[in-house]
Amino acid sequence: MSSDILPLPADYPAWLTELKSRIHSAQQRAALAVNRELVLLYWQIGQDILMRQNQQGWGAKVIERLARDLREAFPEIKGFSTRNLKYMRYFAEHCPNQKIGQQAAAQLPWFHIVTLLTRVQNPKEVVPRNDI
Repeated sequence: MSSDILPLPADYPAWLTELKSRIHSAQQRAALAVNRELVLLYWQIGQDILMRQNQQGWGAKVIERLARDLREAFPEIKGFSTRNLKYMRYFAEHCPNQKIGQQAAAQLPWFHIVTLLTRVQNPKEVVPRNDI
């Protein structure tokens, strides 16, 4: 036995397994928190677009310009295409009052939310109602 290798305590393997589990769990919670914040940000952006379209008569060209400006300002973020901004608007329109933050959907990745919004025939099927 080499002099630089010390004998391990008997409970070391179990302790190491527990630490690995806690690390994985913390990583998952962190990823969910980041995802939740992104989904809420996308909802807020969509809400802002809706409000400005209603108040100022924004059209598709303004969304295209916004997409270009956001991509230029944040080149490392890939979620600011014209199409994605339109999805954000649609998302905010069909999930009013930021109810998404209180639902399990806030934990879904953005791609899954967009898929649900674009494939469901009746958006009321996925949007919670107040009277339930």
